[in-house]
Amino acid sequence: MSDQQVDQGKRTWLIATGCAGAVGGVATAVPFVSTFAPSERAKAAGAPVEVDISGIKPGEKLTVEWRGKPVWIVRRTPEQLEALKKNDGQLADPNSDRKAFPIPDYAKNENRSIKPEYLVVVGICSHLGCSPSDKFATGAQPSLPDDWAGGFLCPCHGSTFDMAGRVFKNKPAPDNLEVPPYMYLSDTRLVIGEDKKA
Repeated sequence: MSDQQVDQGKRTWLIATGCAGAVGGVATAVPFVSTFAPSERAKAAGAPVEVDISGIKPGEKLTVEWRGKPVWIVRRTPEQLEALKKNDGQLADPNSDRKAFPIPDYAKNENRSIKPEYLVVVGICSHLGCSPSDKFATGAQPSLPDDWAGGFLCPCHGSTFDMAGRVFKNKPAPDNLEVPPYMYLSDTRLVIGEDKKA
């Protein structure tokens, strides 16, 4: 065997080994680089959630998940907004003064929202963490007063909330439904979990 044949074999072997090493390096780098993208777990832990609200009709509710919690976006009708004015005397905390769930300044109003038409609240009862049911229809219904103006009923222990997520007096729930931080990107898009423009 000549020296030239041995060198050629070594060269081929070195090239093959180098290529295999490069493929292995790329295979290792791809999963490593992908770890920099927010995972589903990170998103659930608090990453902001962008929501398209263009398809919600008046009187309808859209539910999205943020921080592992259901967040309700309700497009209220003019009648539902008008009924809010009549509830103050029956509510445990009509102005959301309690501090268990600090309310953002932009929701310190009768509607508890930036835009009166849209309610954005975390759909978890402040009593034991159950999820209230929609009771948007008005009038007498089981477990509700005869003059019911629409809102939410927690089926676990009977707490009732109006269409602004405010709890009625003498109910087990100690506080109103939580208003998460949120902001509008446009008339049809909002972000839950962030309320300041970067």
